[in-house]
Amino acid sequence: MTRIETTTMAPDRRWLTKQYLVLLTITGVAAIAVGILHVILVLTLDEADRGNLGVLIWGITGAVALAMWLIAVPIVILWHKNLEYVVEPERIVIRKGILTRIQQNIPFSMVTDFRLHRSLYARALGIGSIQVQTAGQGVTGSGYEGKLAGLEDWADLHEDLRGRIRGTASPTDDADLNDILDEIREIRRVLETSR
Repeated sequence: MTRIETTTMAPDRRWLTKQYLVLLTITGVAAIAVGILHVILVLTLDEADRGNLGVLIWGITGAVALAMWLIAVPIVILWHKNLEYVVEPERIVIRKGILTRIQQNIPFSMVTDFRLHRSLYARALGIGSIQVQTAGQGVTGSGYEGKLAGLEDWADLHEDLRGRIRGTASPTDDADLNDILDEIREIRRVLETSR
């Protein structure tokens, strides 16, 4: 990937497919759990107590699954539509949100590293995510400040971003390094004599 001063991108459409696969997985796991519960109840209850147990259990499960899909699909579509990443010379900007718009600015001077993340579905779909790690690690407690999700060209972007943080490191001359080393030696000497 050639180094471009400002790059604007959005998640690939396959990110939507990944979200649908996650919803489908949740629906499948719930159906299996309800199926196991249904078998257990059928085996433990008398025939008179069973009544319309299967219809009730599967009706509730179907209604919950339908409600989940009716709520989640529009939210995922709107989130995808409003998600945008901008890599500027000095920072990464993440714009997101549905009802409220959030603009997250992450200066390269605060970035400590980038972590590649590819879930099972992301690998199968050929997309990946880059998590931006900073010195403060953000307020989310997740270990990263921001996430560029659903990227098709994630490997090249990762290399470009790593090059940008290497380029923002402040140059230090040998005299500064020697001063730092002398200071560390003095601290060590003081600590050893104080024992």
